Amino acid sequence: MELFKKQLNLRFFYRLAFYLSLIGIGVLIYDFGYTQNEARQGSVNIYYFFVLMIGMLATGIRYINKEKDLAFNVIIFDIVSSLIIVSVLVLHFSGTDESTTHTYLYDDIWVKLAILLTFIREFAALDINYKRTFLNPAQLFIISFILIILGGTFLLMLPNATVNGISFVDALFTSTSAVCVTGLAVVDTATYYTHFGHYIIMFLIQIGGLGILTFTSFFSYFFKGESSFENHLVLQDMTSSNKIGEVFKLLKSILLITFTIELIGAMLIYSSINPQLIPNIYDRGFFSAFHSVSAFCNAGFSTLTNNLYESGYQYNYFLHLNIITLLVLGGLGFQIVSNTLYYTKYKFLKAISPLTKQKIKYRPWIMNLNSRIIVITTFVLIVIGTVLLYITEYNNSLANHDGIGKWITALFAATTPRTAGFNTVNMATLTDATLMITILLMWIGASPGSTGGGIKTSTFAIAVLNFISLAKGKTRIELFRRQISENTVQRAFAV
Repeated sequence: MELFKKQLNLRFFYRLAFYLSLIGIGVLIYDFGYTQNEARQGSVNIYYFFVLMIGMLATGIRYINKEKDLAFNVIIFDIVSSLIIVSVLVLHFSGTDESTTHTYLYDDIWVKLAILLTFIREFAALDINYKRTFLNPAQLFIISFILIILGGTFLLMLPNATVNGISFVDALFTSTSAVCVTGLAVVDTATYYTHFGHYIIMFLIQIGGLGILTFTSFFSYFFKGESSFENHLVLQDMTSSNKIGEVFKLLKSILLITFTIELIGAMLIYSSINPQLIPNIYDRGFFSAFHSVSAFCNAGFSTLTNNLYESGYQYNYFLHLNIITLLVLGGLGFQIVSNTLYYTKYKFLKAISPLTKQKIKYRPWIMNLNSRIIVITTFVLIVIGTVLLYITEYNNSLANHDGIGKWITALFAATTPRTAGFNTVNMATLTDATLMITILLMWIGASPGSTGGGIKTSTFAIAVLNFISLAKGKTRIELFRRQISENTVQRAFAV
C-alpha cells in the first residue's frame, strides 16, 4: 500500500512538472511576443526559475527511483541539459552582475533554451497512446496540421512578430503556406516580419516538412526506449513503413538525414554569401539556416524582398547550386535519400575493397525498384527541363547571364517549380513557352514521402511507361527485369 501511494505521488509530481513546463512554454511565447516592462520581466524570470528548479528536481528523482536502466543517449541528454540549466540558474538568477567580456553567456536565449529542454524532457516522459478507435491515422494527421496552422497564426499575430501588426487572415495565410510548404505570401516576408517572426516561419516550415507527430513520437521513444503496439501501428501508417518493427528506426533516419543535410546546406550557404551584404555574423548565420530549411522542405520562403532575384544574390551561382541540391534532396523523399546513400556507401566500399583488403559481400537490389524509378525520373525531368528552359529563355531572362551562368540559372528554373517556389529570374518576364513548361513541372511535383507536392514523379513515370508499353504492344510494364503490378498502374492513372 505504501509503495502504491509512493508511485501515485511520484506520478502526480511528474505530471505537475510537465504542466508547469508547458505553462513555461506559454510564458516563453508571451516573453518573446510582447515587450516587457521591468516589473513583468521580473515576474517572468521568477517563474522561469521555479520551472527550472522543479524540472531539475524531477530529473533527479527519476534517477533515484528509476524502475529500469536508462539508455546511454538519455543519460547524455540529461547530463548536457542539466549542465545548461545549472549554468543558467547560476549566471542569471544568482544576482551576479553581467560580465563585460562574456556578455553572450548572459543572453536571455540561454534561459529560454533551458525552459525548452525542461519541457522536452517532461513531455517525453509522458505515456502517450494513440487510440485508433478515437482517431484514425489520417484524421490524426489532419488535426495535427490544423492545430499547427492555428498555433502559427496566433504566434505571427504577436506584436513582436511583425513590424506594424498583421491581420488574422494574412497571418492565417502565411501560417498555412509555411506549414504546407507552398511558399505563397500575401505580404513581403523580408520587411513585414521581425527577426522573431522569421524564426516562427522557419519553425512552421520545419514542422510542416517533417510533421509534428514525427517529432513527438521520436522524443517519446528516445527517452522511454519503447512504445505501445497501438502507437507503432499509427506511425507505420504515417511513415509508410513496410515493417512495424522498423517504424522508430525510420523516424530516427528521417530526423538524422534532415538535420544533417540542413546543417551542411546552411554551412555551404553561409560560405557563399558576401559578408558585405550581411555584415553581422549572427544575421548571416540565420539567413543561411532559414534558406537551408526552406529549400530542403521545398517551401520557397525567403527573407529577401525579391527572393533570390535580389541584387547581390542574383548572380551568386554557388548559392544557387546549394539551393538546387537542397531542393532535389528534399524532393526525393527520406526513404529514397536513405536508400541512395546506402547504395552509394556499398558501391564505394566495394570499389576500394582491393586497397583495404576487405571482402565485401555481394548484395543484389540494394537500391530497390521504387528508388531507381524516382531517381531516374527526377534526373530526366531536371535535364529535359533545363535544356528546354535554356532554349526558351536564352535571349530573355537568361540574356544577362554568361556562359555557365546561363546553364545554372536554367537548372535552377527547372528544379524550383516542382513545389519549391524560389526564383532567380523575374517571373513576370517569362515567355509563354517557359510558363507552360513550368506548369507541367509543377503538376508533376516531387516524389512520394518527400516534402514536396504534385502528382509525384513515380506516378508520372508509371503513366509514361504504360504508354510506352502499350505502344510496343505489350500487356504489362516491365522495368529492370521487374513487373509493375496492375494495381500500381491503376492507382497512377487514378491520380
